[in-house]
Amino acid sequence: MRGRLALRIGGALLALLALGALAAPWLTPHHPHAQDLARGLAPPGPDHPMGQDKLGRDIASRVLHGGRVSLAVGFAAVFASLLVGTAAGGLAGCAGGAWDEGLMRGADVFQAFPGILLAIALMSVLEPSLSNLVISLAAFGWVGYARLVRALVLSLRERDYVTAARAAGAGPGRVFARHLLANLISPVIVEASFGAAGAIVAEAGLSFLGLGLQPPEPSWGAMLAEGRDFLLIAPHLTLFPGLAIALTVMSLNILGDGLRDLLDPTLRR
Repeated sequence: MRGRLALRIGGALLALLALGALAAPWLTPHHPHAQDLARGLAPPGPDHPMGQDKLGRDIASRVLHGGRVSLAVGFAAVFASLLVGTAAGGLAGCAGGAWDEGLMRGADVFQAFPGILLAIALMSVLEPSLSNLVISLAAFGWVGYARLVRALVLSLRERDYVTAARAAGAGPGRVFARHLLANLISPVIVEASFGAAGAIVAEAGLSFLGLGLQPPEPSWGAMLAEGRDFLLIAPHLTLFPGLAIALTVMSLNILGDGLRDLLDPTLRR
């Protein structure tokens, strides 16, 4: 019951945030780039429920449109990390030998560097864009999935059905795709739900440092950076994008907890 409740709450919150981002052009009457310099830093009011920034732009419109960037980058980075990590971990676990040693030592090299610093280094070299943001976040995100998949493959490859498949002449690739992958999906999905929260926070951090999408395109991290100079006189500039990040991360963590409790039979209540 606890897992189902967490799954529903996390899923509902995430669906609400995603729908708000997708429907941003129809939910907000103001364009996110439209300026009204005479009303810069105006507090929340009837026409602008989240207030206006230093250039008079509607914060509600920018928060909803910024959600498109943050959610798209976060989920795309996790998907790319998942594909690379699953392939690398599956190959290392099934093939063993030199493949296992080489891939895991490569993972050690990536893991030796703090992930956010590696992303900062990559984004300072690459041109700021959505695709480069995804590449920078996936460059260190794949390691966790690779290690998880390898550990699971090592524990599953000695099962009787895997031994029977090998005896029938199935190679490592066929064994992984036909007999092991189905048993890896549940823990990998749980890991991906937590990984998406981390990717969204990392994207916000890169945008806060000016390494994400460049102005005037809205993103939650960039909005926090723009509002920090006016924190005491106009706290609404940072309050609403900060709440958007917090709610998104919280919904993904709750969703991950629910999935873990539901998919792991040892945790079911």
